[in-house]
Amino acid sequence: MDKKNAQELLEFVAESIEIIKKRMVPIKSIDDFLDTEEGQEKLDSILMRIQSIGEATKNLNKRYNVLLENYKDAAYWSQIIKTREVISHHYIDINAEIVFDIATHKLDDLYSVVNTILEKEFSGN
Repeated sequence: MDKKNAQELLEFVAESIEIIKKRMVPIKSIDDFLDTEEGQEKLDSILMRIQSIGEATKNLNKRYNVLLENYKDAAYWSQIIKTREVISHHYIDINAEIVFDIATHKLDDLYSVVNTILEKEFSGN
């Protein structure tokens, strides 16, 4: 396993989640995404980061699925990849409510898992 590449992808995921959390600070409701141009820009930028997280996860899953599945089952990682696929191929169908839910509820667990993997697998690097 090319541990450096896996580490870089995991660090990218963690950093992307941190960026999303910062961008979400002024967003208190779904309407905050929709009512202003600034909110719509935040929605777009957060979607791009979620898509990038999915792409990094897809690459990790292709090359290092055994590593990932030591921490969460295949269905967990598959859901993240499927989210990326929806954003990439059905962008027009995405609604702000889904993005708000992902950004406010779903990313905390992923952030915790990614940091656990980084700590346990790569702390000596």
